[in-house]
Amino acid sequence: MRRPFIVLLIVSLVLNIFMIYRLFTTPTGSGSNDRLQKLTEEVLALEEENWQLKETIKALKAQNELPPEDNPGLPSDDQNREVWSWYFKPNPSHTPPGTDDRFLKHLQGKGYYLGNPQRKKIYLTFDEGYENGHTKQILDILKNNNVTAAFFVTGDYVRRNPALVQRMVAEGHIVGNHTATHPSLPTLSNEEIKEEIMAVHRAVEDLTGYQMSFLRPPRGEFNSRTLEVAKSLGYDTVFWSMAYQDWDVNRQPGKEAAYRYVANNIHNGAVILLHAVSKSNTEALDDIIHKLKSQGYVFASLEEIRDD
Repeated sequence: MRRPFIVLLIVSLVLNIFMIYRLFTTPTGSGSNDRLQKLTEEVLALEEENWQLKETIKALKAQNELPPEDNPGLPSDDQNREVWSWYFKPNPSHTPPGTDDRFLKHLQGKGYYLGNPQRKKIYLTFDEGYENGHTKQILDILKNNNVTAAFFVTGDYVRRNPALVQRMVAEGHIVGNHTATHPSLPTLSNEEIKEEIMAVHRAVEDLTGYQMSFLRPPRGEFNSRTLEVAKSLGYDTVFWSMAYQDWDVNRQPGKEAAYRYVANNIHNGAVILLHAVSKSNTEALDDIIHKLKSQGYVFASLEEIRDD
């Protein structure tokens, strides 16, 4: 939308330069009155054209056809406070699940929930709202199996568990952003969303030097505006194509149930969401990795989802 504005400014600048050039190159002395009169008329015509260009620019701005100079093109805060809740449609055939067509439309170029469905690459991700004593064991299992994963951390998690975050980075895992205080992002203003993201970004960068670039919105709540705000900060929003109710530490289904869920629902390009607070997930993780590897699946770094 800025292109017409830039073109008009360039044209206006050229006209002004031409007027100055003609004024300084006009000959003086006898016999020059006619040429001076002609030049005066030319300058007046150019000034009229220049004025019309400026008026066109003002009109375009007034019609909101061009964003203001200090506006990065994001929707205003009150434009979209609707809360969309991420979901997927599981199926028993080990094929990638679907979701709302509206979600897919707005995710284009701004986020992912699935890798390439033609490849047996899978992406293991953990949400880390708080530490429940299992992450060290999870990291040990991943290291022993040469598997990289993504850990989405909150601001409180980084403050309370700096050594674990440092280990995640040192061992080649993705550290993702799960926001500073775990709010519903669509209910916040643009600036509040930015601060929720950047507070964690700065904390992890200060701690490890690592640059985060993946966001998982708390509770899977989002809308088109939150996707755009995140993208303006250099973040892709990551959802999931596999997940189950594993976050309630008082209602753990057990090792076998966790294993069966993953084994029964795996598919090409799967983005697997597990909560690291789950004892069931931790106990089943080694068996899950061995099972999926035996079926030909490759555990890929989340960075690769951008290239597939």
